[in-house]
Amino acid sequence: MFENQSVNHGILERYAYNLRWAAVESGTIPLTAADPDFPCAPQISEAVQKWAKDSYFCYGPPEGLPDFRVQMARFFDEKRGIAAVESRVLAVDSAAYGIYLVCKTLLTAGDEAIIFDPVDFLFRYSIETVGATAVTYPIPAGTETETWEGLEAKITPRTRLICLCNPLNPTGKVFTESELTQLADIAVKHNLTILSDEIWSDIVFKPHVYTSIASLDHAVAQLTITVTGFSKSYGLAGLRIGALHAPSDAMFSKLFAASLHQSTVHGINTAGQIAATAALSGAQDWLAAFIIHLQKMRDICTSELNTIKGFKCIPPQGCYVAFANITGTGLSSTEVAERIRKEGKVAIVPGLKQWFGEKAEGYIRLSFATSEAILSDALLRIKNCFE
Repeated sequence: MFENQSVNHGILERYAYNLRWAAVESGTIPLTAADPDFPCAPQISEAVQKWAKDSYFCYGPPEGLPDFRVQMARFFDEKRGIAAVESRVLAVDSAAYGIYLVCKTLLTAGDEAIIFDPVDFLFRYSIETVGATAVTYPIPAGTETETWEGLEAKITPRTRLICLCNPLNPTGKVFTESELTQLADIAVKHNLTILSDEIWSDIVFKPHVYTSIASLDHAVAQLTITVTGFSKSYGLAGLRIGALHAPSDAMFSKLFAASLHQSTVHGINTAGQIAATAALSGAQDWLAAFIIHLQKMRDICTSELNTIKGFKCIPPQGCYVAFANITGTGLSSTEVAERIRKEGKVAIVPGLKQWFGEKAEGYIRLSFATSEAILSDALLRIKNCFE
């Protein structure tokens, strides 16, 4: 299912953009955007094909299809331990838009929101796009236990939001229940909303386990907006489908009003919801096999990277990206990425502020959501660049 022959290079080179196969020089292996090289689960494509055969592509309800919202509420309840209510599930066109929508709804010019550093650029982008200020809290790669020392010092009268990315992209840290409880206590103490980005929550490697912060207790659940999507777990990035769960009817109303869905200026496509519904209801065995494959790729990736002089990579606890420290090479993140691209014909993501924050300098990020053959070839090419 996840062998090299499962990867269709011809299709990827036509359709896989965002720094991937269709957007790089021919012969280059892209370990860039976190998007799998494998086709989606057959249950998903079959559901979309069945829907398309009816030949009706009508407007859908602005809140999301009823079946999708039912499945999402069930997922939040059964898989994440969140006391979810179907009427508080809002379908959005991606987890990225969900993050932006929360920021648009809750922040205005002069407000502040706390983000981790390093973390995916979408948090800073969303906060700054609505005129607010992103305040960084460092969680370096390899942090074993986060005590949140110094976090409260970041909180001011202008702070409105704490942005939690769990598992943490790009470092792959999976926060423990104890760590999340301490963070929740701080949020409750200061009455701060938590934006919990859980798009990576399926991709967790044994023995680590995932905990949704909204599942801890009622007090923190009332402050948490949970956002998730289907691009990482099921390879549905091009279908632009995600969802969020609001902690109250009032908060749902605010988010829905800000979404512009009711005006049809913005909205979610029906095909994505059909695919996501099929993923939740019929592709769980596929997902379990995918995670087993990814854990094997993680072990290969980190092991091989650690044999390269000047490289050091801690195995991620979650996410299918490796965040390798390259300070031992004496080169910057950009210089390492350029050498690998030019000499090895492998594309990776340098640890620049524009992607992950200031604390990402000295690192590179590689996606290992591919076949063993492709990954091994790419790692050998990288190794040859530094020998």
